[in-house]
Amino acid sequence: MPVSETVPDAPAPADPAAAHTLACLLAPRLAERASEHDLSGSFPTADIEELRAHGLLGLMTPVRLGGRGASFADYAAVAAELAAGAGSTALIFNMHASVTGALAHTPEEMVRRLGGPEDFPAMRDRVLSDAADGALYSVAMSERGAGSRLSHITTCYRRVGAGFHITGSKAFVSGAGHADAYLVAAKDADATEPKVSYFLVPGQRGVQVEPTWDSMGMRATGSHDLHLDAEVGPEALLGGVEGLSVLMAQVMPQWLVASYAAVYAGVARSAVREGAAHLRARELHTLPAVRARMGRADAAVAEADLVVAEAARRVAEEPGTTETNRWVWRAKLVAGDTAAEVASSILEAAGTSATRRGHPLERIYRDARCGALQPATSDVCADWLGIAALDGDPEQDAQVPRW
Repeated sequence: MPVSETVPDAPAPADPAAAHTLACLLAPRLAERASEHDLSGSFPTADIEELRAHGLLGLMTPVRLGGRGASFADYAAVAAELAAGAGSTALIFNMHASVTGALAHTPEEMVRRLGGPEDFPAMRDRVLSDAADGALYSVAMSERGAGSRLSHITTCYRRVGAGFHITGSKAFVSGAGHADAYLVAAKDADATEPKVSYFLVPGQRGVQVEPTWDSMGMRATGSHDLHLDAEVGPEALLGGVEGLSVLMAQVMPQWLVASYAAVYAGVARSAVREGAAHLRARELHTLPAVRARMGRADAAVAEADLVVAEAARRVAEEPGTTETNRWVWRAKLVAGDTAAEVASSILEAAGTSATRRGHPLERIYRDARCGALQPATSDVCADWLGIAALDGDPEQDAQVPRW
């Protein structure tokens, strides 16, 4: 039966488990288009439209607001399946879910204790309802020269009346030019000590996209530069509290660290799938050395899946605990390294023919190589875990601030 006939037209919006099944059914369709988007560096508009049409942009939105009410574990399962189809599409989805998931899962009590306004729930619900209706969000945090280190960003905001004026430039903004709004990290230009806040800036007036994205891997994410000279109202301040960014990164690192892990675990799976197809077609599967490579790849991918699943389960059940956060960093390290190592080994087994542009393994190899490089990089993750293993405080004892 054709894949198109197996995807339900109207999936049950209140069932996160159905979202995972749906992602499994959509993945082959994403894979069919992945090569074209990779070669041209074009944004996967049809992929995002499918996610929108089937309610996946509302995955993290609570059921009462028309979404699926997914947990972080549900998200990880969906993201991995989408990435097994097309890594770039899954990465765009990850950025969107990072916004909606963080909003949906931040406890109201914590926001109130930090001085959040009474209308925070209404603001949050509006953003999440829009996602359930198909709005796409993106993250504009990284900058040239600063990367994702929030303490080093130069984008600034100043208070203007009841609102804010935000100026600066961002890099690596996945979905730039296609998002309805951007989660922008900016520092208070008038503060004597660094104070970094998050703003949800509409992608309209005061937001300019510079088409700079021409990368080695994840070429279809449309991660162009973004230039901001925008005035926003008080409702744009996420949580209604200034200075939350670094604190949230430390307390809830899953959306800045482990959400990527699910994507690269899925990319690693796709390397095994496409590798097996290529090796059988070329009758290379009869060679003992090739079988050994595939066996090790299979075991490595299974290991990464288990680590990511354990981290996601802990985030869903015990978010913010010391041990949960250790698993968050483990997941990113293992998934990023595994994707790169597995894709490289399988490409070597496949031979020169698989390195031609347009071959699935060539694209997957380049996408997979980005996993260890994307923040937090594998070196940063390993250092964080090393300090923790030596009974230190990873957030305080590193010589260079992580955020």
